[in-house]
Amino acid sequence: MRAIALAVRAISGINSLIGNIFSWLSLAIVLVCFTVVVQRYVFSVSFVWMQDLYVWLNGAMFTAVAGFALLRNDHVRVDIFYRPASVRRKALVDLIGVVLFLMPFSWIVYYYGWTFVSRSWRIHEASANVGGMPGLFVLKSFIIVFAALIALQGIAMALRSILVLADREDLLPPKLRYENEAEEQPEATV
Repeated sequence: MRAIALAVRAISGINSLIGNIFSWLSLAIVLVCFTVVVQRYVFSVSFVWMQDLYVWLNGAMFTAVAGFALLRNDHVRVDIFYRPASVRRKALVDLIGVVLFLMPFSWIVYYYGWTFVSRSWRIHEASANVGGMPGLFVLKSFIIVFAALIALQGIAMALRSILVLADREDLLPPKLRYENEAEEQPEATV
């Protein structure tokens, strides 16, 4: 069980590190977009590569932080039944969800994305826009990164669920436990 807890901490740590690093791209996106707007409307100058850049940064950021969002439970969930559920029921729902939905989804994205990405690398694909950014193949690689990080975090979720169902959630640090989720969400006042 300690090995399972260690795996949950390691995977969650990887996604947390990647998420914290790539979330800073949002600042770069705003700065590049602001620069494009100022150049266009103040100086009547436009660079296609800069327009590509903020779109590409956006794509890279959102695919790279998907596992981090799953770690933080930030993905959309219809939780009218999940939120009030017991910790064990949440663990069971998460385990079933990971096995039946998340892992097959990750495999499908990887399987179909691989040929798409490898073709892009083979031809060293660049922007379709004249004057656009080179290296579109690097951006398309984030499809595989997305599938891998989501799958890894799914494995961590499943392992965490196993620890909960085995009454060994105490092996996890407080920030990775189910109880912490309820503490973070403030009660609604009427």
